[in-house]
Amino acid sequence: MSTCATVSRDLDEPISGTAATATTWLLLEQPGPWGAKALTSSHLDPALGRALEAAAANTGVRIALIRRPGRHADPAPSRVRQVYAAHTVPGNAWLHSATTTDPRDLLALDFAALGAGDPRSFGSALGGRAHTGDPLALICTNGKRDRCCALLGRPLAAELAASGVEGAWEVTHLGGHRFSPTVLVLPYGYAYGRAEAHAVKEILQGVQEGRVVVEGCRGASAWERPGQAAELAVRRATGEYATDALSVVGTEGGAPRWEVTVAHVDGRHWRVIVAQGASLPPRPESCGASVLGAPARMDVVAVRELTTALAG
Repeated sequence: MSTCATVSRDLDEPISGTAATATTWLLLEQPGPWGAKALTSSHLDPALGRALEAAAANTGVRIALIRRPGRHADPAPSRVRQVYAAHTVPGNAWLHSATTTDPRDLLALDFAALGAGDPRSFGSALGGRAHTGDPLALICTNGKRDRCCALLGRPLAAELAASGVEGAWEVTHLGGHRFSPTVLVLPYGYAYGRAEAHAVKEILQGVQEGRVVVEGCRGASAWERPGQAAELAVRRATGEYATDALSVVGTEGGAPRWEVTVAHVDGRHWRVIVAQGASLPPRPESCGASVLGAPARMDVVAVRELTTALAG
């Protein structure tokens, strides 16, 4: 039986505009097994997981659990855990890191401020500071969520770690199982699908150089899905790959058609028409789906540069 990722690849399903949305990612190291809803079905205290979910609701913060690639031993609860927070909005992208022996420390965070790009509570609650190491490559490996994530994600994570990629972590959920292996790169928040190790290394090199790799890119998590597709379309049309160069500054309309305005830091603007279509023929949206579906796709209809007067 074919997996959802195999069917999606064979049908050449487009991946632009399919990334999970979050202005800020909060990552907590949680070794051991993960269930399908990992915050409440891992060896993290489920009451704490529910409290964290409630605290992050409607703030722009997305919480995920991470673990080092490899065997998933479950050590003593007092283990020192890594914590990261990353804000992904261009012009204020940052990655902060900290450690804790008590995950309940995360409840002291100001989630609304983190979602808006203010990291101060991360430092006061956890003693965290700006991360000066390598960018992060988060590979979804949660087989309880979808078997493709385990079958395809775990070998990729292991290969990256074995080749010396310091920032490689397994993560609980990035959405889009059928695009496995899926990867999120922080701090800029670009997601990738059908990833291979050599491509991830190139992507991480690009991050260090302040450059976005658009091949295999699903979009930037800072934007809603029409904006993700529009921003990538402008990058391809103009050859502009600098990480902080473009922002989505306006979205008008609603499904199935949007007009998205993308702005450059130099003052240029583009109007991008994005239409929502259905991916046909029907296919499994995940390996656990009981029925076939026609997942939504974001099709860029037109990209037009605006004059200064129109942009204003």
